[in-house]
Amino acid sequence: MAGRTAYTYLDYAASAPLRDEARAAMEAYDAQPWAGANPNSLHTTGRRAARALDGARRELAAAAGGGFRPAEVTFTSGGTESNNLAVIGLAEGARARAARRRRVVLSAIEHDSVLDLAGPLRARGFEVGLVRPDRDGVVAPDELDAALGDDCALVSVMAANNETGVLQPTGALARVAHAHGALFHTDAVQALGHVPLDLAEADAVSVAAHKLGGPVGVGALLVRGRAPLRPQSFGGGQEGGRRAGTQDVRGALAFAAVARALAASLDETRALVSGRARALAERLCAPGTGIVATVGAGVERLPGIVSVMVPALDSETLILALDQEGFEVSAASACSSGSLDASHVLLAMGIPRDEALGSLRISFDERVGEDDLARFSDTLIRIVAERSGARRP
Repeated sequence: MAGRTAYTYLDYAASAPLRDEARAAMEAYDAQPWAGANPNSLHTTGRRAARALDGARRELAAAAGGGFRPAEVTFTSGGTESNNLAVIGLAEGARARAARRRRVVLSAIEHDSVLDLAGPLRARGFEVGLVRPDRDGVVAPDELDAALGDDCALVSVMAANNETGVLQPTGALARVAHAHGALFHTDAVQALGHVPLDLAEADAVSVAAHKLGGPVGVGALLVRGRAPLRPQSFGGGQEGGRRAGTQDVRGALAFAAVARALAASLDETRALVSGRARALAERLCAPGTGIVATVGAGVERLPGIVSVMVPALDSETLILALDQEGFEVSAASACSSGSLDASHVLLAMGIPRDEALGSLRISFDERVGEDDLARFSDTLIRIVAERSGARRP
């Protein structure tokens, strides 16, 4: 990224480069006489910071849609904190309303910041169930319906998968959850700013700035005022008592500025990036390349994520080879303690482990041009051809 102009960065789903709108918003904040003021202070400078923070809430609520009110926007440190607060806080709130609601249902393809809450939830006395997607990574409403009963407190299914880019039918899933009396949360960290969101029936939505070109370290949880959210941090009563700690006004303003800009150009940008992604996928997965797509061509996905597998090679080998050639991508597989493990998302979709070990995620937005993508595809195809003779053990 910054300072490495010889490299083509294609890992926007991990963190997108800072946009001009975010940089301008932070520079404008820095120039204010109230920059650095605590927005919870009662004096004039504090009130000015509070007004700016409230403006950021209005802009973010409008950009997300779904009928959320500005007062229902809780700023956090990012997507992980938002997911933790939503899943544990809503589950505890629902159980407090009705003691029988002691079960939480998650999709098997959630980000680790949701799936890793299974243990803490069980420690708090909840049962945790998983609902699996179909082969293309879509969680079907019928499957969710079959997994629910009147003991369910909360359902959490992401709006778009961070590895495959597959979009979920969040509106239909929320209606299924509500039919069983459960609350519905969706992790929209990857989706905000890239596709229109179906949030009208969601009780809570997690978002983060750095996935769309805002600064790292700021996110938000949009949660309906009627939802029984239990706070998970204490010591100040900020954010309407939902999240303690002095707010990052500078980051919130930058987040709101980017969200507003992307919302204004959403249709045009989505069409442009989708076209580039389709062309890239078709070129990579052409017959004879040794590269295959993880999901079908007709599955609705985020515009800027191309998910492929190289069954003859492993992700680590491919990433390091690409890095030497000046291209930065990531894998759906995870390397832990020196051993490569297959993606839980791809395994949940029914993809064989041997194939999933060779997964790659290429992610970008409109700032990556067609020429860069063409050079990348030529390079990856060449690397696969050169190295596929030496199959992994």
